Amino acid sequence: MNRDIKIGKIVIASDHAGFELKESIKECLKADGIPIEDFGPGNSDRVDYPDYGTKVAKAVSDDENLNGIVICGTGIGMSIVVNRFPKVRGTLCADVYTAKLCRQHNDSNVLILGGRVVGKGLAYEIVNTWLKTPFEGGRHSDRLKKIDHIENMLTKGEL
Repeated sequence: MNRDIKIGKIVIASDHAGFELKESIKECLKADGIPIEDFGPGNSDRVDYPDYGTKVAKAVSDDENLNGIVICGTGIGMSIVVNRFPKVRGTLCADVYTAKLCRQHNDSNVLILGGRVVGKGLAYEIVNTWLKTPFEGGRHSDRLKKIDHIENMLTKGEL
């Protein structure tokens, strides 16, 4: 994968349905010299996706310098889990165009993939695009500030 921007450490996790794709993506990222921290699981035995999505989402929520990748069967379960965390903008991508726009417009910090939906070749292209696409800022920053405001109001019980 060819990177146009500097990539920091990536935290990654899956459930059993995403395990094979997670391992494949890890090897590709390692080959490119991108630091990876794998939050599990360590094999394809059946596990619950909330346990692993939570680990990545918590890390990204706590450290703005991290980006995460999570993978389950369809990506839907992981999407629900990670987007419960403050400051996490998890985006489910099944195509390159969505991967590009979720970074440009939404400053996505967690990429979500469906291990039973996206093949390895397409997954590599999605990950590559997601990692190399910068946030555009501008009007998109204003929209993210509105989302942050909504989150703060919800936290305070004002909405």
